[in-house]
Amino acid sequence: MEVEAAKLIGAGLATIGVAGPGVGLGTVFGAYIAGIFRNPSVQQQAFGQVLLGFALVEAIALFALVIAFLILFG
Repeated sequence: MEVEAAKLIGAGLATIGVAGPGVGLGTVFGAYIAGIFRNPSVQQQAFGQVLLGFALVEAIALFALVIAFLILFG
């Protein structure tokens, strides 16, 4: 197998790691919306925690993309 083909296959496999954070983001915001409908008085307090959860989950997707780019161009 040529090195360039192996790089493309490896980068494609590394981008599979982006699917997990997509599911995680749906879970974070779905739980936030469900919680706000149950208890609207905690909206301001819960929103900060939602943003923290969003940032942590999105960081995982960025790490997967960085690994894919390192495989392609490294």
